[in-house]
Amino acid sequence: MPGGRLTPEDRRRIAMGLAQGLGYAEIARSLGRPTSTVSREVSRNGGPGDYRAELAHAATVVRSRRRAARPKKTEKPSGANEYGRLPEVVGVFGAELAELFTRTGVPKMAAGVLARLYAADSGSATAGELVSHLRVSPATVSAAVGYLEGERLIRRERDGGTRRDRYFIDEFAWYRATLASARANEELAAKARDGAKTLGVQTPAGRRLLGMGEYLEQVGLDMARSAERWRVHLAER
Repeated sequence: MPGGRLTPEDRRRIAMGLAQGLGYAEIARSLGRPTSTVSREVSRNGGPGDYRAELAHAATVVRSRRRAARPKKTEKPSGANEYGRLPEVVGVFGAELAELFTRTGVPKMAAGVLARLYAADSGSATAGELVSHLRVSPATVSAAVGYLEGERLIRRERDGGTRRDRYFIDEFAWYRATLASARANEELAAKARDGAKTLGVQTPAGRRLLGMGEYLEQVGLDMARSAERWRVHLAER
């Protein structure tokens, strides 16, 4: 890559350029980088609307550490565990976790894929490994990972030295999910306050809505503050 790896300052300038509505080519010229470098950086870290310099840099550090620690032979027999865990133990835990994911609204097969990735020490798997472990067709796995990618719960990278894709748990998925929940609370709180004004704050319905709005607003703020503290912790870790 011309000029070496992207620095935190480079990423801040990319974020500023996106906020100003600049195109990838224009941002790349200001950095002295190829346009493809900027486009890959943005698409890998949330896209133009959700790109955050600090999160992008932290995610890059995590990926670099994983690549350094990854064994040369990435394909392992299904069920093999270098830490001595019995496959049955991992399998039972994965099934229970998948069931809980399903209860939250995740489709059954996507829940199975997500649980498998969380139970894997590497936090990753290829499509072939998922097919073997879950005993389903490649098309079923493809649909499941497509859903999870769309929800930004996992991400894919090219498996080193091969033409296969490897799927990884997104370390910041729960951070984004918490912020989304906090924003939903804020919207509900605003609507409840509007309803209280419309119906009259002195009426029973108005007082009920006002209390609802106050509660949801405060809980949303608490969630956002807590999520931000943990984002910093994850980035440092």
